[in-house]
Amino acid sequence: MSPIFDCRDEAQLLSGMRNARQAIGRGELVVIPTDTVYGVAADAFSANAVQRLLDAKGRTRQMPPPVLVAGVATLRALVAEVPEPVDRLVERFWPGGLTIVLPAQPSLSWDLGETRGTVAVRMPAHRIALELLEETGPLAVSSANLTGRAAAISAEDAEQMLGESVAVYLADGLSSNGVASTIIDATSLVGDGESLVRVLRDGAVSRAELREVLGELLEPDPEDPSSS
Repeated sequence: MSPIFDCRDEAQLLSGMRNARQAIGRGELVVIPTDTVYGVAADAFSANAVQRLLDAKGRTRQMPPPVLVAGVATLRALVAEVPEPVDRLVERFWPGGLTIVLPAQPSLSWDLGETRGTVAVRMPAHRIALELLEETGPLAVSSANLTGRAAAISAEDAEQMLGESVAVYLADGLSSNGVASTIIDATSLVGDGESLVRVLRDGAVSRAELREVLGELLEPDPEDPSSS
């Protein structure tokens, strides 16, 4: 049985972080707490580890995982360009529950699945996740659940679904809100394409909050006739 470390206990936190780093280094999976829901993490630059993550969740390569980063400098290293409106979004909502899709840096050697040359990036607002990211570098992270099941809001929830496909579970109580991140597609802000940001998934950051930053650059809300 894979170990669960209660990171609210300092001794278990130290041991859990050490075991998590080692597992990531071996290309194995780790479940981590984040500010949204629990995530299952793999080395973003190990194609085998990413495939292991997809297999554990029951996903195909057509559903590539997002990448979590420890800061804006890493975002800039992973994407081809950070448009000015994205800078504003990052300043307002990071660390936090906003995942941003941008064209990936073409020189990177990685394989996250069928990304069509893009990458979805987020900086989480959680001390354990950020500490691990500082030590491991970018991690491919998806919600810690089987595809089609509710996202795990505790390490125990994740363990019931993912079992021994995960090497290490880091626990930090219940997720603070249990709401997944909002995902936006900002690829159209790069180059000369249409300049509307699309919401791919509603979540922790509302469309109203996005519109406060983006104004008319945000696509109209199909559920709100007044926004069109």
